[in-house]
Amino acid sequence: MNRILLNCDMGESYGAWRMGDDEHAMPLIDQANLACGFHAGDPLIMQRSVALAVRHGVSIGAHPSYPDLQGFGRRHLACSTEEVTALVLYQLGALDAFCRAAGTQVAYVKPHGALYNDLVRDDALFAAVLEACARYRRGLPLMVLALADNRRERELAAAADVPLHFEAFADRAYLADGQLAPRRLAGAVHQDAERILEQALAIARGEPFADIDGRPLQLRADSLCVHGDNAESLAVLRRLRAQLDAA
Repeated sequence: MNRILLNCDMGESYGAWRMGDDEHAMPLIDQANLACGFHAGDPLIMQRSVALAVRHGVSIGAHPSYPDLQGFGRRHLACSTEEVTALVLYQLGALDAFCRAAGTQVAYVKPHGALYNDLVRDDALFAAVLEACARYRRGLPLMVLALADNRRERELAAAADVPLHFEAFADRAYLADGQLAPRRLAGAVHQDAERILEQALAIARGEPFADIDGRPLQLRADSLCVHGDNAESLAVLRRLRAQLDAA
């Protein structure tokens, strides 16, 4: 089995509202994608999430989104490319302040929700996020969706001189081209622990797995995401961590 990292979207609580079980999940992962305040995460949550990641030696990624607290960053907003570059820089800088105060730094950027999905279809938005990464720190990687064919992403990133990390999802259903099945579709989010584990291990091994229509799909990924807000996340992470470490 090829070495693949485990990542999880975290720090997504806000005020009195709690999301996920970060305390127990953090020791099981390699990379934590921390909300930066626009879809979730307030300053205290960000500070505590950074401290938790540092305590467990987990790499910290900024998880910026459209400014959409009410919609949890899952609604598509008509932002200009200039706005997108600025909002990514704003959120990146906010999280990195907490990282620097804790003696570390943001290691990569992974857009959240609708912004993440829009990058697959919009070259100008993709370039805007790449620009934010390049302007913030030379060599700061951007985490993007692993597709059946990522030539487009590689070419745009090469032009911006930004490294890419390719990500696949254990608990999401896929379309035939490797895009995530829209959440409005039945079966778009896997809820069965065995199904999630089976898909995760297939991706880690570089083997085909079934897309949402049952057709074989094969992806090459550097990191594997298990969503922290899935009811089966913690149980799956424990089993997956054990199997990856034993391989």
